[in-house]
Amino acid sequence: METEHETLRSRLTISTLSNALGAKVTGIPWAEDVNVDLIRQIREALMHYHLLCLCSTPLSSRDFAKVARYFGDPQLQLLRDARDSDVEEVSVFDSTYKKPENKPADLSLDRRSGWHTDDSYFAQPAKITLLQALEIPSSGGETRFCNACAAYDDLSTDQKTELSDLRAVHSYDTMRAPARAAKRNAAEETDTVDVVHPLIRTHDESAKKAIYFNSNRTDRVINMERAASDAILDRIDAHMTQSKYQYHHRWQLGDILMWDNRCVIHSVNMEFPVGERRIHQRILLRGEVPY
Repeated sequence: METEHETLRSRLTISTLSNALGAKVTGIPWAEDVNVDLIRQIREALMHYHLLCLCSTPLSSRDFAKVARYFGDPQLQLLRDARDSDVEEVSVFDSTYKKPENKPADLSLDRRSGWHTDDSYFAQPAKITLLQALEIPSSGGETRFCNACAAYDDLSTDQKTELSDLRAVHSYDTMRAPARAAKRNAAEETDTVDVVHPLIRTHDESAKKAIYFNSNRTDRVINMERAASDAILDRIDAHMTQSKYQYHHRWQLGDILMWDNRCVIHSVNMEFPVGERRIHQRILLRGEVPY
């Protein structure tokens, strides 16, 4: 699915990033107004590729929020202290290792290393995430993605039947994760009571099915003993994170990644040099109740 669309001021090109998922979108001046036909084509590309890299120069918080609104309604980041002071739907994430002792010897102890889908601890998780690179290290720091639709498609008929009616508890934190979640204030704790989602999710726009699992948040399968639940979740985790489902994005300054949380999980390669800044802005777009 490679397309081109020319206008007087832009030349849209959509090209595949990997066999697993992802496409690069070039030729759009994102700081300017973008016409509805171009947005329609990009929406269609997101449904097909699940992940898009919108190539840009770094945008202001307000222009970044304007781009996000082409694709949905922003929702606020849970943790209040991460919100941008000027545009509250934009959150700022600084993952820089400021001192050597900030970088763990075991990088799995940083939660960003765990495969996850954003905000699954909400009853209505974000459908789309947009992440803009403002500062990037000289090496490492890639964001990695897995195609949860392809992982579902490759399950056997018996496995699909086994998982089809299972539902799991998603918690703000779970002891299944190797590292603890960020602390919440009282209001944030009130906002994050446990929720239950299906293990196999049907996409509310494309109707495609995907495995819906978050290694940082999925705590247990309901109506099942812990040992049996852990066995199923561990098997799902190992299956959907196989290398054949993965794409690793090497950031360029100004890249805006946009991905579909309904059918994609992601993680961060936290191996990058101490003292080199790694700063992103994020916007989440409001989704529907998973079914």
